Amino acid sequence: MSRRRLLPFLTLLVLLVPGAARAADVPPGAKWTEATISEPDGTQLHADILRPKDLSDTAKVPVILSIGPYFNHSGQTGPAGPVEDTGYDPVGPSTGPSDRFYDFVNGAKLMQRGYAFVMVDLRGFGGSSGCLDWAGPGEQADVKSAVEWAASQPWSTGRVGMYGKSYDGVTGLIGAVSNPKGLAAVVSQEPVYDLYRYLYSNGVRFENAVATPALYDAIAATPGPLLDSPLYNVGGATDPACLATNYAAQQDPDHGSDYWKARNLIARAGDVRVPLFMTQGFLENNTKPDGAWDFFNAVRGPKRGWFGMWDHVRGNDTDATGRLKMGRAGWFDEVMRFFDHNVRGVPLADAPTDQDPPVAVETSDGSWRSEAAWPPVDSHLISEPLRAGTYTDDGNQSGTGSGAGVGVWTISKPLASDAWYSGVPNAAVQVTTTAANANLVVDTYDIGPDRQAILLSRNASLIPAAGDSTVSLELYGNDWKIPPGHRLGLLVTGSNAEWWLHTPTNSAVQVRGGTVDLPFLRYTRDATIQGGPSLRLEDWLKTAPFEVPQATIDGSTSDAFVMPAALTAAPAAAAPTSAAPTVKGGRRLVARIARTGRRLAVYGRAPQHARVRIVLRRNGRIVRRATVKRTIVSAYRVTFKLKRPGRYRATVTASTGKTVLHAASRRVRVR
Repeated sequence: MSRRRLLPFLTLLVLLVPGAARAADVPPGAKWTEATISEPDGTQLHADILRPKDLSDTAKVPVILSIGPYFNHSGQTGPAGPVEDTGYDPVGPSTGPSDRFYDFVNGAKLMQRGYAFVMVDLRGFGGSSGCLDWAGPGEQADVKSAVEWAASQPWSTGRVGMYGKSYDGVTGLIGAVSNPKGLAAVVSQEPVYDLYRYLYSNGVRFENAVATPALYDAIAATPGPLLDSPLYNVGGATDPACLATNYAAQQDPDHGSDYWKARNLIARAGDVRVPLFMTQGFLENNTKPDGAWDFFNAVRGPKRGWFGMWDHVRGNDTDATGRLKMGRAGWFDEVMRFFDHNVRGVPLADAPTDQDPPVAVETSDGSWRSEAAWPPVDSHLISEPLRAGTYTDDGNQSGTGSGAGVGVWTISKPLASDAWYSGVPNAAVQVTTTAANANLVVDTYDIGPDRQAILLSRNASLIPAAGDSTVSLELYGNDWKIPPGHRLGLLVTGSNAEWWLHTPTNSAVQVRGGTVDLPFLRYTRDATIQGGPSLRLEDWLKTAPFEVPQATIDGSTSDAFVMPAALTAAPAAAAPTSAAPTVKGGRRLVARIARTGRRLAVYGRAPQHARVRIVLRRNGRIVRRATVKRTIVSAYRVTFKLKRPGRYRATVTASTGKTVLHAASRRVRVR
């Protein structure tokens, strides 16, 4: 997706300034052809195809496909290229397709391995006809058509993998939830899981909510190179009315509208059975981690991930000195083991994906470890009561750096032992306000003995109506070690002005109380895997902290703050391991619970072929039961329709032969 700093006037400026020409030669070992994919609604999608040049046109090869807005022959982001750090050549002629993923084609040696790589323009972009619709029904139809077309070609084996990052990472998830015929695996780096959450948080606009729709309109309106094929530019011509409609539709801040419901992929994640390899940065400042693990953990097929302290980067990205931005080597090797096994059909003995970590996690000291799941199996929530107080909704507070720290604090006493913050927090804040649509932000912090506070998690919401109410929201997940002597800080405030585009009401907001549920590990982790600190982590540690005044600490320290228990060595049966189990899951049971609209989903992992019994309790009393008779892919999911408010929790039992396992989900409050 686009960079947050891009402003509309800057977009207009670069429309007038030609950018540097891009490199567009065909990669070594490849031959380039073009094709048109016809959709049932009449839309014509343009496709660029790279195939091994030493093979005949009828030789069948597995296919990796990317589909998105960035494959225009004139450049990935059109005239915005100089701002977006991408090339732009409005004249041409094209001597090759888009170079967006040449790093992958060349770095993974796709042609030498005998794969085809297909790049498809979404409707309204590049050489494709039609009207862009921000990952809506039209673009979802494009993904399905493109995959099924690639699977049906005479040079295709019929098995297709998808690869992308950012917007074309989103289209990978669209492929996963749509399950088109022929789709065999998806690699999605730094995607968005619910398109609403890229522009808004519970009614609060992000800084890019205005600029990003304008940027994509500008990309869609960009023709191919002047000297390209006339058919390419005629096919890609965009109706100006379409651009206006696209922009206007994205200005609706109502998450419950039909427009946004159609673009919420989390609601369909339980349908995913295709193997998924996903990356997500905890410190991501573009495609935020909002909803990342709701999606990931709802997926029922085999899955793996890299989660860590980076921003909007690819697994192979390096800085000018060659240092990996994520900090972990071997991205292409691991991806190709994943594709070789799932798309090419190579046996595990020759593509040992079971030797790769199911989830590779980078924590706050820059070390990496393997986890069977994230949040980890032993992550549990501790409910912390909030202190009462008042803040002014004036839009002047920040979450990091200068100006941060103003609001209603609840601070723990110094920790007596190490704590490991690992998982997804959630908050329920009781407020009273005289103005509708006042802003509320909840931040969590690690506060050192030097009173320097560093942000761990945050999220925002509008308070819809004046009067008394309770605002519930899920914060961003994180994985952070907190040493003895540090404190935990909870801040309820009116804005993180460096993050959201708040519209202040200038009213006083009274915080009457509430809770923030914080996630902590129970057990220590001693084993590490290959990997070092990401570049974003080093920058975050330098730029994010701010000083909390001693008077604030003294006045906000709460005796009611529940301290996390000291980390202990795991018992043998529950010990986290750095060895990577196969995707069959082994003998372990994980129980998760999540609210999706007016339903509760209970899901997790269980031994393959287990019989799983789920008991749902409201306020401690049993209200529903369900049984999954046989787990096929070591995963289960059951959805319950909500009838009454309360605090819900699920207990789960899995049985295989004489072995019986038990697990319980966290509690979730429904109002």
